[in-house]
Amino acid sequence: MPGNDSTDDVRTDGGGGIVPPDDETPTWSERKERSQGLARLTYEYFERARREDQDLRQESSYVERDVLGFPAWPHEMIRNLALTSFFVGMIILLAATLPPHIAPPANSGSTPLIILPDWYLYWSFGLLKLGPLNPELSLLGGQKLLADQTYGVLANLVIVGMIAVVPFLNKGSARRPVEQPFWAAVGMSGVVFAVTIAALSVKNLVPMDAHLLFDLTFLLPFVGATMTYAILKAMREGYMFDLNRRYYRLRPPK
Repeated sequence: MPGNDSTDDVRTDGGGGIVPPDDETPTWSERKERSQGLARLTYEYFERARREDQDLRQESSYVERDVLGFPAWPHEMIRNLALTSFFVGMIILLAATLPPHIAPPANSGSTPLIILPDWYLYWSFGLLKLGPLNPELSLLGGQKLLADQTYGVLANLVIVGMIAVVPFLNKGSARRPVEQPFWAAVGMSGVVFAVTIAALSVKNLVPMDAHLLFDLTFLLPFVGATMTYAILKAMREGYMFDLNRRYYRLRPPK
């Protein structure tokens, strides 16, 4: 209100009132009985938070200092150009002193023994090797309904579709894995599966039995998801306890 001291002059937007201190703050039932609605209560909450922040700043001995800055031109541009020139010069020096080895030209008349895509496409290449999972139907005389190549392409569509659907299923606001152990476990299973399916795509280079590697490709994601869920579930209680303790330390309960 206008008659109060300047230190308490934190005003609201509607009625010109001042957010009361903690000892005068209305209870939840009193707030709920008010006719202004949820918008008014929300605004009072943020006004109270701002008042507490203002009180902490006034009680603190920290002295704010001016922040010095430099203009983008010419100071920042000259510095960035100097750094860019240095790194470009290092690349040119390395290219001149240590030129990369150039292999002989490819022979179009022979197929190489190992054909691999770029490393970031290994997971997709591994899905093309899911022939053992392609079912054989007795109605077709033991033949497969789809060719192995077609089955692998459909597997790529299924995996990409699952990745695209996950953000729509998980609509929570958690920012840390410990807050939602289930979805953290789902993410870990996806990461492990990407690694194992990539290893399956280069199974001729992995020193392991092909059948064992195929089984581990689908077993390890479930193991990783289970371990992740169990660990985060065990950590969640202590994490929430510490989080609530820090909250109530800032805003002690009545």
